Amino acid sequence: MENTGFDFWMFIAGLGIFLFGMRHLEESIKGLAGKSFKNLLQRFTDKSWKGILTGTAVTAILQSSSMVTLLALAFLGGGMIGLKNALGVVLGANLGTTFTAWIVATFGFKMDIADFSFPFLAVGILSYLFLKSRPFLMNLGGLLIGFGLLFLGLDFMKEAIEMVAGQIDLSSFANYGLWAFLLLGLFITALIQSSSAMIVIILSALNAGLIDIYQAVAMVIGANIGTTVTLIFGSIGGTADKKRLMLANVIFNCITGLLIYFLIDQLVYGVYYFFKVEDVLMELVLINTLINLIGIVLFYPFLGIFRNFLNQRFISSAPQGETLYVKNISPNVPDVALKALDKELIQVYSYTRDFIRESLGLMEREKNRESQWRKIFSNASGLMKKYEKIKRLEDELTAYYAQLQEENLSKPEAELLTSGMMGLRSMIYAAKETKDVIHNILFMIESEDPLAQEVLERLRRVVRLRIQELDDLLGLETPKVIPVHWLDENEAFYKETITWLYKNIKRHDTKGVQISTMTNVIRQTVSSLNNLCNSIIYVKFKKETAVDKFTV
Repeated sequence: MENTGFDFWMFIAGLGIFLFGMRHLEESIKGLAGKSFKNLLQRFTDKSWKGILTGTAVTAILQSSSMVTLLALAFLGGGMIGLKNALGVVLGANLGTTFTAWIVATFGFKMDIADFSFPFLAVGILSYLFLKSRPFLMNLGGLLIGFGLLFLGLDFMKEAIEMVAGQIDLSSFANYGLWAFLLLGLFITALIQSSSAMIVIILSALNAGLIDIYQAVAMVIGANIGTTVTLIFGSIGGTADKKRLMLANVIFNCITGLLIYFLIDQLVYGVYYFFKVEDVLMELVLINTLINLIGIVLFYPFLGIFRNFLNQRFISSAPQGETLYVKNISPNVPDVALKALDKELIQVYSYTRDFIRESLGLMEREKNRESQWRKIFSNASGLMKKYEKIKRLEDELTAYYAQLQEENLSKPEAELLTSGMMGLRSMIYAAKETKDVIHNILFMIESEDPLAQEVLERLRRVVRLRIQELDDLLGLETPKVIPVHWLDENEAFYKETITWLYKNIKRHDTKGVQISTMTNVIRQTVSSLNNLCNSIIYVKFKKETAVDKFTV
């Protein structure tokens, strides 16, 4: 190294500063508008072409295709976007990473960038250190630090390479052909885990005359393929969806890269001829952008077919459990996880609602009436299996709740999480209170006791009415009034029914259903209804407190 004059440590320091600057930039932008970008990514990905545009824009701003891919994966796992649209986001993210190269090629080699970085670092560091009580200004300071470090690291790398530019002979590599440069780009990118940093290294080498444009393009292709190593490592032990997105990214980059590799001469000539680009650095970043655009054009028409292909892969890696959404989402993305938890709670509500209806024989009454005794009691074991499913869901969601609690949640997020889990607890209470009297209800259903049949009819009417009201409320996007009157009406129903029962006790057949059994069923059913109503108040109105559980 001393013979060549190559300052190895300056180069490594420059690379480290550049990567650290990118991390600072990403974290600061997340702090400034991370939630806005997540909302943008979710809102504008209902079509695959929108996913491409949104993925491109968000990645260009955040400068992190890995983060955008993680968000796409979280939305995919939560059922908020489909796999086809998530693939569009991945394609767009690849294109968005080229934005760094445009900044570097435009400004990085046209001025004394070390001097350019000092104001960013000075203002940024002071803001970051002394304005911690003002989160916006602190994050803005972090943003300036990120930009300053990017340019300072670039200056270190550029200087280190320029020192050795005239003393290194790469002709030995050139003798092997362009594939040697492709492998070099792939290997270094896989090592440093950043295609953006690798593009900067390639631009520095090209600017110093160490490589020509053809060799630079080959290295860019290698960098685009090498960047998939990050996702490959990240998908190990991951969910099926994570592995599918990883495989999609590998296929996108490998097929596009290898196709372009065999057309390097034609691509370089075409860009020079059609775009009249004189600056070799600008020509390289334009070619890098075109490579990713060609990949989008190549794969976009086949995204539907590609989605079907991916859905057949990694089936054994699909998460196990009763939940539909949260099992696919890492708690590391709390706001997305909370939305998935909301959807999961609606599922638990629907299971609990149907369990209560079926326990009272409401669903059976909608079918053919045959051999009632045999039909009802053959369903008893089925009802218990459904209750066990609800309990398993409770266990999974409680464990997920504990994981989410360990994340750095904002106060509103913590309140949403608490209200959601209170809603879950109320649903479980509702199911349990019905489960405790299933044997009594079944006995009443089969009994020929007219008093018992009348009690059942009254219970069925109020349950049918209240559940319909709950379903209607869930269908409203922004209900304005918390319907606490439900609980008052339920209590009034309880008192009225108990009063009616005791008034008619004299016409009760002592061989029929015991009065204590009927009062117990009335009490438990009304209490179950109250808990079901409370659960929707927690979930729909995001309240940390609802009306106390009904007791008599």
